[in-house]
Amino acid sequence: MPMPNAAPAPPAALTPPSTPTIVVVGHGMVAQRFLEALAERGVTDTARVVVLCEEPRPAYDRVRLTSYFSGRTPDELSLVEPDFMARHGIELLLDDPAVAIDRAARTVTSRSGRTLAYDTLVLATGSYPFVPPVPGKDATGCFVYRTIEDLLAIEEYARGARTGAVVGGGLLGLEAAGALQGLGLDTHIVEFAPRLMPVQLDDGGGAALLRTIESMGLAVHTGVGTQEVLTDANGAVSGMALSDGSVVATDLVVFSAGVRPRDQLAREAGLRTGERGGIAVDEQCRTSDPAVFAIGECALAADGRVYGLVAPGYEMASTVARVLAGETGETGESGPAFTGADQSARLKLLGVDVASFGDARGAAAGSLDVVYADSRSGVYKRLVMDPDGTLLGGILVGDADAYGTLRPLTGSVPPVPPERLVLPAGAGAPAALGPEALPDSAVICSCHNVTKGAISACSNLAEVKRCTKAGTGCGSCVKVIGRLLPSAPGAKGLCGCFPYTRSELYEIVRTLRVTSYAELLDSHGAEGARGGDGCEICKPTVASVLASLAPELGVSGYVLDGEQAALQDTNDHFLANIQRNGSYSVVPRIPGGEITPEKLIVIGEVARDFGLYTKITGGQRIDLFGARVDQLPGIWARLVDAGFESGHAYGKSLRTVKSCVGQTWCRYGVQDSVRMAIALELRYRGLRSPHKLKSAVSGCARECAEARGKDFGVIATANGWNLYVGGNGGTDPRHADLLAQDLTDDGLVRLIDRFLMFYIRTADRLERTSAWLERIAGGLDHVRDVVVHDSLGLCAELERLMDAHVAGYRDEWAETVNDPDRLRRFVSFVNAPDVPDPSVKFVPEREQVKPDLTVLTLEPVSAR
Repeated sequence: MPMPNAAPAPPAALTPPSTPTIVVVGHGMVAQRFLEALAERGVTDTARVVVLCEEPRPAYDRVRLTSYFSGRTPDELSLVEPDFMARHGIELLLDDPAVAIDRAARTVTSRSGRTLAYDTLVLATGSYPFVPPVPGKDATGCFVYRTIEDLLAIEEYARGARTGAVVGGGLLGLEAAGALQGLGLDTHIVEFAPRLMPVQLDDGGGAALLRTIESMGLAVHTGVGTQEVLTDANGAVSGMALSDGSVVATDLVVFSAGVRPRDQLAREAGLRTGERGGIAVDEQCRTSDPAVFAIGECALAADGRVYGLVAPGYEMASTVARVLAGETGETGESGPAFTGADQSARLKLLGVDVASFGDARGAAAGSLDVVYADSRSGVYKRLVMDPDGTLLGGILVGDADAYGTLRPLTGSVPPVPPERLVLPAGAGAPAALGPEALPDSAVICSCHNVTKGAISACSNLAEVKRCTKAGTGCGSCVKVIGRLLPSAPGAKGLCGCFPYTRSELYEIVRTLRVTSYAELLDSHGAEGARGGDGCEICKPTVASVLASLAPELGVSGYVLDGEQAALQDTNDHFLANIQRNGSYSVVPRIPGGEITPEKLIVIGEVARDFGLYTKITGGQRIDLFGARVDQLPGIWARLVDAGFESGHAYGKSLRTVKSCVGQTWCRYGVQDSVRMAIALELRYRGLRSPHKLKSAVSGCARECAEARGKDFGVIATANGWNLYVGGNGGTDPRHADLLAQDLTDDGLVRLIDRFLMFYIRTADRLERTSAWLERIAGGLDHVRDVVVHDSLGLCAELERLMDAHVAGYRDEWAETVNDPDRLRRFVSFVNAPDVPDPSVKFVPEREQVKPDLTVLTLEPVSAR
C-alpha cells in the first residue's frame, strides 16, 4: 500500500437518523452500476440515496462514446432506464458536482451550495484526461476526448477545420482519431511510445495495427513527443512541433494521452491517497475513513493498482453494494472483497479487431510464445504459454474471433495444442475450439464477471442480459453467449424472445390490434424477455408484420416513424441498399420496365450530376450505384420531382413486375402484358412481406418475361391469364406451379390479392413463397383450396386487407424528402451534412466508377 498523505483520525460515529443516507459523488458507468446493485439487493428500499452528478445528463455508455459520430444520439447512449431513479426512490442531482467534504460533520457540499448529510459516502469521481504540460495546450482548437460535451465541442469546431491531430496512440487516442477522420479531417496520430497501444500490445501487434491504420489514410508518428502547440495570430491552433524537429500542420488538436484518477476532492478532505494518485482503499473499497468508499477509476485498489477499465469498476461497485447490504463472503464473516480484476479487453478501433488478455506481453519468467503473423492481411496472433502448457495470455490483432474462447482458458492447459488456436482456417488447422469446450466456471463476460454456467442456465439472450447483465457491457462476449445458449430443438418460437412463430405473431398483432414492438414483447414475449430490448431476429420481423398491417391497425406505415426506425434491417434504415464500400444504390420504380424518354433523361442527368454508376438490371430497372448516405435525399428529390418513386430494392417487399412488350408490339402476343404488369406493380408496391417478392407477366406462352421463375407469375392465353405461384431463381431455383388458368383481369387480381395476403399471414421469417409452398401442410392443393375455393372462409378478409394496403400506400422517398425531421437521418456526419465520407472511394472502369476495394470502410465502434 502506498504511503498515506497526512490525514485526520476517522471521526467518531454519529447517531444515524432513522433512514440512513447514502450519498454518491459522481454518476458515470460505475456509479450507475453501483445504484443498480443497491436496488437489486433492496438497499434503496431502506435507505435514502442521493447522487451528485457533474454532467448535465445521467450516466451514459462511455465505452461506446465514439458511436455518437456514427449517428447514435446521447439519449441512445444513456445507461439509465427512464423510470429507474423514480422506481427506486433515488435522488439524482444533475449538473451539481460535489465541491467539498466535511468528514467530521459527515456532509457534502455541492457547487450550488446544497449541503447533504451522509451516513455512507461513495466516491465515484472517475478520472480526468491527462494533458501534457506543453506550450500552447490551452489554445483555441485544443480539446480532450472524455465526455459527450467534449464530442459536441469537437464536432462544432471541426466545421471550419481541414486537419486534425491526436496526441496519444492508446485506446482512446485511436478512437479519437477515428472520430476526426469520420468528421472529414485529414488526421495525424502522435504517440510518444515506439508503437501504438503500448500498454496492450507488443512490437509485433503494434506493427500489424500500424500497417492497417496507415492503409486507411491516417498519418501515424510513433516514438516522438509533442513539444509545442503552434498558434496563429488569433491564438488558434495552426500546428504541432514534435520532438524530432518536425512540424505537423493542423487546425485542431485532441489530447488523449491517458487519464489520471480524480482524487482532488478526497485529498482536500484528508483521505489517504497514493503517491501517484488514486484514493487508497482496502479490499472492501473502504477509504481511510470507514464511512467513505471509493470505486472505479478514482480508486487505488488494495493491490496498489488503479484500474482503468470498466469491468474492475463494476466489480468494485458490486463489492460495496454487498457490504452495505450486509452480505458475507464465501468464507463466512470475512465479507465481500475486491482483490483485483481481469483487465482483458477486445476492441474494434478504426474497424480493426484488437484483443489482449492475461499476461499479454510475456512478463512471466520462462514463458514461451506461439506466434502467427500475416502482414499482408494485417493479422497478428501471439499466445504466451508456460513451459507446462498453461495458457498465460495473448494478443490478437486483425482477427480476434478466438478471444471469447481463449480468454476463459487463461490459467489452464488448453484441450488442443496451442498452434491450433492461432492458425487460420485453411492453413492446416482443424476446426477452431468452440466455447462448448470451456468449463462451467469459465468467465465469459468479464465486464460483469459472468460464468459459462450462469449463461447456460438461461434460455435466450434477452434472459441472459436481464438476469446476469452479460453482454450489456463492451459487447465482445455476445457472439460466444449465442453459441452457449440452448438451441431448443423442436422449439417453434421465432427466437428466444418469443415462444410464437412469425405467423402466430401476425395473428396476435392483427387480432389484439397491437401497435408496437415494445407492447408485443411485454405482452407476449418469452419469460425473461419481457421488458428487454429483443434481438436482431425478432425486431425486423415484427417491424415487417406491423408495416403489413399498418392500414388495418390505423398506424403509420412509414418504416422510419417512431419506434419502427430502431427495428429495421440495415438497408431499410436508409431506404437504400448498402454496397460493399459503404455507398448505397438507388433504384427507382419503373413499372413493367416501361419508361418515357424524359424520365430516361432525368435518370441520366442524376447519375451524371452525382457521379453514380448505372446498370440496367435483370428486373427491367435502372440501378444507380455509389451514392453516399448524405446524397440520398438530393437524389430522391430529383427523381420524385420527375415522377419516380422508391423501387423498394432495400425492403422485404415487392421488387418488380417484369414484362415482355406483349400484344401491343409483338406479333406473337395474345394479351397486353405491359399494361397488366404496370397495374400489378402499382397495386402491390410497398407491400411488406416475410421475404422479397418478384413477379413477371408474359404476353404469350413463349414466356419472354420468365414468369415461372417468380413468386407469382402471369402468362397470357387466348382466353385470359394463367397464374403461377411459388417460383424463384437463386441458388435453389424452382419453377412456379399453376394455381389457376384462363382468368379475367379482375379474377387474376383477386386471386393474387388472396395469395399474397395468405402468404404474408402464414409464412415464416425470411421464407420465400417457394419454400413456404413446399412447407405448408397440403402444399399447393391447400393453398388453392384457401385462395380459390375459400375453404377457410378467409377470402373476403384477405381481399379487404389488400384493399387497405393499396389505399394506404405512400411513397417512402417522397415522405422523406418532404419532411425536414426525417431528413436529419441522412447525413454522413452529424455535424457536417455536406462533408463526404472519406472511406467511400471509387476508381474508374469502362467510363464509369467502381468501388476502390483497397480502401477499408471505417466502422467507428468504440470499446474501451
